[in-house]
Amino acid sequence: MTGGIAGLRWNWLAVSLIPIFGTYYGRALRWAVFLKPMKPRPSIASLTSATVMGFTAITLFGRPGEFVRPYLIAKKEQVPVSSQFAAWLLERIFDLLMALLVFAFALARVRSSELAASPRLEWVLATGGRFVSVACLAILAVLLGFRHLSGPLHARISAGLRFFPEHRFQKLGQIVSTFVDGIAAARSDGALFLIFVYSLAEWLLIAAAYWSLAQSFPATSKFTIVDVLIFLGFVSFGAAVQIPGIGGGMQVMAVLVLTELFGMRLELATAFAFLLWFITFVAIVPVGLILALKEGLDWRSALAGARRIGGEVAP
Repeated sequence: MTGGIAGLRWNWLAVSLIPIFGTYYGRALRWAVFLKPMKPRPSIASLTSATVMGFTAITLFGRPGEFVRPYLIAKKEQVPVSSQFAAWLLERIFDLLMALLVFAFALARVRSSELAASPRLEWVLATGGRFVSVACLAILAVLLGFRHLSGPLHARISAGLRFFPEHRFQKLGQIVSTFVDGIAAARSDGALFLIFVYSLAEWLLIAAAYWSLAQSFPATSKFTIVDVLIFLGFVSFGAAVQIPGIGGGMQVMAVLVLTELFGMRLELATAFAFLLWFITFVAIVPVGLILALKEGLDWRSALAGARRIGGEVAP
């Protein structure tokens, strides 16, 4: 690892933190759009601090920390917790859509360039196009369902819950109603457009962070913007999909693409993947811990509340 980071340009490494930290503010702005049907003027400062602490929880606690952010936002903004699970679901849908678009660009550029894919990447190239097409159609269907069918779907679900005892039915009916309220932003053309703009801005910031990080590392300092976008596209795909014989995860795909597609030595690719993981996940942790200390956050209570989100939205 030491040999891999020899000659590291620390100034570019520091620069890469700026767009990464900017993504947390951008996520807060996007979440404010999700909240507007229930709370027209949410606090951007509260949303930003909840976002930073939420991603800190994911880094520290893994999957159990996933719902800390919607839980904190619900408490800070005084809205139903299940509505913020719906907002989290919308956020995931748009993030997946942007990741697929970047991956589609990466596929197109690799096929039209002189980059030669190794046999271990052939599965990605062969399957990637079909995966992108099917996933994008599925996302479009979900968004159209949110856009046009949330009312009838709400009525159908409520009718299907009638077999529960009255007290249970009332509770579940309230959860379904607040969940539908949480996806209300998807029923507005203006809100959908704004969410897409914020999502695009977020991924531009991520690309800027990747490019800055590439400039800091001697072995990748010659990467062009197109190279960075190809790398980002494949890494995003690897983070979402298990590749046969290889597995999934950002670091695994980062090493694979750098060695097999860009011809980098394994130790250098591993060092770069470690720096990428550190910048995109670990760097925010000290900020999140300071905010948690300042706000007196009880992590145990936050995790317990986050776990209850899953229980509330799954009858």
